[in-house]
Amino acid sequence: MQTSATSHSHPPTHSHPPSSSHPHHHHHHHNHQHARSSHSSSSSHMNGQVQQQSTSQALEEEMERQKVTPTLIKYIEEFKFPYINDVSNYEKLLKIGQGTFGEVFKARCKKTGKMVALKKILMENEKEGFPITALREVKMLQQLKHENITDLIEVCSSKATAFNRDRSTFYLVFAFCEHDLAGLLSNNKIKISLVHIKTMMKHLFNGLWKIHRSKILHRDMKAANVLLSRDGILKLADFGLARPFYMGHPRQLYTNRVVTLWYRPPELLLGDRQYTTSIDMWGAGCIMAELWTRSPIMQGDTEQKQLTMICNLCGSIDKDSWEKDDLAVCLIDELLALDPSKRLEAEKALDHMFFYTPPYSKDDFKDLMDTVKTSQFEYTAGGGAHANRGRAIGAGQRMPQRPQVSQTGQFHDMIF
Repeated sequence: MQTSATSHSHPPTHSHPPSSSHPHHHHHHHNHQHARSSHSSSSSHMNGQVQQQSTSQALEEEMERQKVTPTLIKYIEEFKFPYINDVSNYEKLLKIGQGTFGEVFKARCKKTGKMVALKKILMENEKEGFPITALREVKMLQQLKHENITDLIEVCSSKATAFNRDRSTFYLVFAFCEHDLAGLLSNNKIKISLVHIKTMMKHLFNGLWKIHRSKILHRDMKAANVLLSRDGILKLADFGLARPFYMGHPRQLYTNRVVTLWYRPPELLLGDRQYTTSIDMWGAGCIMAELWTRSPIMQGDTEQKQLTMICNLCGSIDKDSWEKDDLAVCLIDELLALDPSKRLEAEKALDHMFFYTPPYSKDDFKDLMDTVKTSQFEYTAGGGAHANRGRAIGAGQRMPQRPQVSQTGQFHDMIF
C-alpha cells in the first residue's frame, strides 16, 4: 500500500499544457492545480521566487509523497471495510426525514425484503473522521438490545468513488417502525383507549428500565422519539444525545443543554449539571400526559417561560381535564416531581397501581395500529426519531415551532 502511494508514476492527467512558457523542470513535481496557478503574470512569479527557493525542495518532496496515483485511486475504490456490509444491499425507497446528523431513508433489504430505516451519517468535519456522536450512538445501541428499544441492525457503507470525493458514506441501519408517537397523537381520528395507554407506558418504562440499568441516560425523551411498530410494540429511539453515566464520586458534570425544551425538567432549566436518570423520567411523565392531551403539555418558547409553566402546573395537575383516572394522574404526579430525587424510577413506575387495576395492559397494541391507515411520518414532517431531530419543524400543522433540542444547537457535536 505504501509503495503505491509513494511510487513516482504520474496520473495520466499530469501533463503540462502545450502553451506553458515556464522551464519544464520548475514544477516537475507539482500537481496540475499548482501548475495552473503559477501560469499567472510573470512578475508575481518573480516576486514569489525568492521565498519559494527555500521551501520548494521540501514542498516538492511532500507533494511527491502525497501524490494520488492511479494505483491508489483503484485501491480506495476497491477497499472493503472488513466488518461492514455495502449499502447497496438495500434499496432506498423514500426519504423520511432530515436530521442534524444526516438524512434518513426508508429502504428495503434486497435479500430478505425487510423494511429498514437508513440513517446517513453526516461527515462534516472529515479531518476528524467518523463523528464521535455517531460512534457513541452505535456503541450504546449495541449494548441496548431490548424489545422496547430501537433495533440497530448494522452499520453499512457506500463505495468510495470519484462521485463522492473518494470517501465512503456510512449508514446506521435500523429495523423500520411505521409510526412515531407525536404523529399518531396529532391524528385526532385515532382513538386511544386506557388499555392502549397502559400498554404503551408499560413498554416505555420497560425500555427506560433497560437503558438506565445499562448506565445510560437517554437525554432526549419526547413523543417524536417514541416509535410504534406495526405489530403494536413501542420502541425508544434516537440515542444521538444519550451518554453513559457513572455512579462513582465525584459526580461528573454533564452539559445541561440537552432535552427538547418542552420535555426539559426543572433541574436542567435551573442549570444543574449533575443530573441522573430522573431527567428521562420527567420526559416520560410529559409523554404520558400527552397520551390524553394529544399535544405537549408545556410548550414554553424560552427557558424562563418553560420554568414558569412547570411551576404553575406542578403544584397539582388539574384533574377535571382528565378522564377521571385518578391513578394515572397520581403516576404522572410522581413522574413530574419537581425534586429529581423524589421522582419515580422506571422500575418503581412499573410497580405502580396504575398497572394493577382494570382495565389491564396487554402485550401489545396491535389492534390500535391496525386502525392506522397511513404512516405517521407524513404528520411529523421530519421531527421524529427516524428523522433524528429535524430542524425546528414540528409534528405537522399541530405546532409550527417545535423548539431545537437545545438553544445552543450549533454545539451538537460537543455534547458530553
